[in-house]
Amino acid sequence: MPFRPAPASPPPPRRPDAVRRARPLVVALLAATALSLTACQDGGGYRAALPLRAVSPAPSPFSGPDPRARDACTPEMLRFHAGAEPHRARHMLLTVTNISDRTCTFAAQPYPLLHFGDHRPGPVPPLPYSRPHAPVALPPDGTAYAVVLTDTQPGAPGGRSAPRSTAEKASQFGVALAERTTPAQVGVDGRGPVRVDPDTAAVTYWQPSLADAGRW
Repeated sequence: MPFRPAPASPPPPRRPDAVRRARPLVVALLAATALSLTACQDGGGYRAALPLRAVSPAPSPFSGPDPRARDACTPEMLRFHAGAEPHRARHMLLTVTNISDRTCTFAAQPYPLLHFGDHRPGPVPPLPYSRPHAPVALPPDGTAYAVVLTDTQPGAPGGRSAPRSTAEKASQFGVALAERTTPAQVGVDGRGPVRVDPDTAAVTYWQPSLADAGRW
């Protein structure tokens, strides 16, 4: 009986449709990857594909002038009045009224710088315990007060100063509202000059009301 080789096994069926469908997907994925790398790569490093958007800084709340800021009171803005207190020995009341159209403050110099005579080199010192809780601010037509103790070391009864004092009669005196400024001359109202001892005199801080000034 002659030899007959066994018939060859048929090849597996091809799937041409599946291959054709998968090939475009692979090509599209490779193309997208190449574009992403090209857009992000910059020399030796990488950068964001999307452009950066410039952000403007928020405006500072302190960029402009403070609307609550006030001007310092100057002699040109004020009307002065000084006179002895009739029922309080060795006391003189200094009154200032704001005659300008804007609010001013005594924050920079909270007490008046008083000058009596020429022999005293500096102004009369303040009474430390008379300082108010807050600096006095004067609106238009507002008034502030300061009490001048003309002699803090009285001598014999009747208001006479101690022996060998430097007391003198003053019909006017200088008032400065800031250091290193020329004092404004203020006349003393009343019956006559006030007896003042520049070496022992003192002055209160500016007071916001007449009742506060009356405490000193």
